[in-house]
Amino acid sequence: MAAEPALVDIKGVAPVVKVDARYAGSDNFVGAVVDGYHSNKCLLTEQAAAALAAAQQEFADFGLQLVIYDCFRPQRAVDHFLRWTRDEADTKTRAQYYPGIPKSELVPLGYIAEQSGHSRGSTVDLSLQTEAGDLLDMGSPWDFFDPLSNTENPSIPAQAKANRLLLRAVMAQHGFANYPAEWWHFTLVDEPNTDEYWDQPVR
Repeated sequence: MAAEPALVDIKGVAPVVKVDARYAGSDNFVGAVVDGYHSNKCLLTEQAAAALAAAQQEFADFGLQLVIYDCFRPQRAVDHFLRWTRDEADTKTRAQYYPGIPKSELVPLGYIAEQSGHSRGSTVDLSLQTEAGDLLDMGSPWDFFDPLSNTENPSIPAQAKANRLLLRAVMAQHGFANYPAEWWHFTLVDEPNTDEYWDQPVR
């Protein structure tokens, strides 16, 4: 494994964003704190953090605030996900996160992978909320393993479609590409690290 990378805390660059690091708690599809997450922080490469801060400035013009669910993800967390998929007796989060897909199919269908772009330091999972703290309707929750989470899914309400497209458009203007299967998932196109998957804990 490579040496620990230089990652920055997004709150030091964009203090207005809300960080809700779901894998640092139990409100996630595993239903427990995920290996490698020791604090409610969003760590990113310097380039990704700067681009995200610029995006937040533009969202502020709409009266909106970024809500960040995950940023850098240690490889040990990905390994935890894979172990979880093999524990077929543990289905306590199925109703909330994967009601329509057997747990055994989450890896074959691509919802969970053996390596994640998050581990390269320039990928972020996020949504939007109003200045009053109300989350925008995105048509499906974060980390909902279902075709409903596809960014251009045609069956979600019109307002949710508009919200997804606004998120994608502003993020694109600041250099991020959306993963079409997940409306919340964005990667800096010109990410400085394209081939190393890091494993430092999030502290």
